[in-house]
Amino acid sequence: MHGEDDRRLGAASSNWRPSASAFSGSGLTLIRMLTYDAQITVGAPQPLPDEVALDGVDEFQSTCVATTSAWPHKPAVIDFHASEGRSWRLSLSADGARSARLPGPGTMPATAAGQDPDAAAAFFSVRGTASELVFILYDRIPIDSLKLDGDRRVLEQLSAWDPDE
Repeated sequence: MHGEDDRRLGAASSNWRPSASAFSGSGLTLIRMLTYDAQITVGAPQPLPDEVALDGVDEFQSTCVATTSAWPHKPAVIDFHASEGRSWRLSLSADGARSARLPGPGTMPATAAGQDPDAAAAFFSVRGTASELVFILYDRIPIDSLKLDGDRRVLEQLSAWDPDE
């Protein structure tokens, strides 16, 4: 995933910026990212409104990292937990990358739908506000500013992965 259609997880790639083609949803996330960039320029960055940020995480999960190209590494899972109460799971396997919203707190399944229990061995999770999650997904803040758990290599592998190769 390189060039104009580069959709790597921005949190692990300091040179990555999504192109307009990476935003196949309403375009609201693109506008918000450009607004945030302008706010940084004038020294007054603001978090995204909660609902906009939650929608932004949903949009990223369903458009920027979903693919049927085989994951070339050990099956892995990355969970994203927003302090506003929503969570998402990105499952990476020979079937590609699939994202699903997880049930509410305290009811999270051990594995994502269609994933065998042993596949969850390589696991990584990120916790923060929905706004912070959007900002790490689009490489606006360093991922180390959030609560991280698990095997960080999974995130590094995701950043380096080009499913088109």
